[in-house]
Amino acid sequence: MRIAPLKRDQLAEWQRLRALLWPELSAADQRREMVDLLSDAEFNAVFVAVGREGKLHGFIETSIRLRAEGCQPGPIGYIEGWFVEDRHRRKGIGSALAKKAEAWAVSRGCKEMASDAEFENSVGRQVHQALAYQEVACLAHYRKSLREIAGSRPPRAGASKIADQTPSAER
Repeated sequence: MRIAPLKRDQLAEWQRLRALLWPELSAADQRREMVDLLSDAEFNAVFVAVGREGKLHGFIETSIRLRAEGCQPGPIGYIEGWFVEDRHRRKGIGSALAKKAEAWAVSRGCKEMASDAEFENSVGRQVHQALAYQEVACLAHYRKSLREIAGSRPPRAGASKIADQTPSAER
């Protein structure tokens, strides 16, 4: 197993692994995110774990951020995505990927590395802690349906104009 920067001929394999990590994303959304990551090599990098037969068994996506929870102001290396196939876990691959990303971040002037994991992702949280990452915050996200309220009153004049101007990520 070797850890190396992603190559052009490995894009389909990388997308296959990303779909295992983020199955809720459509193939089009996966490709869009991949293009975004690869479009700025100065601030983003993707490293892959390559098996003897040339097949990818894991990846790590890393970036440079100016701020991250619990860190001093940047530049800060940030693990954006990190995955190792189930059958290849517990063999040091995840650790090797993280070390490669950390070395890349140091080469870009970073003094800290940050990451995140969903609170329910106990395996991801344990892996981070095993590699000396300190948990600095837990964030709960909330939602409330407004259907009952909206159903009892007519929409406010101009409300649709506001909705049209709100970025989709905030809707």
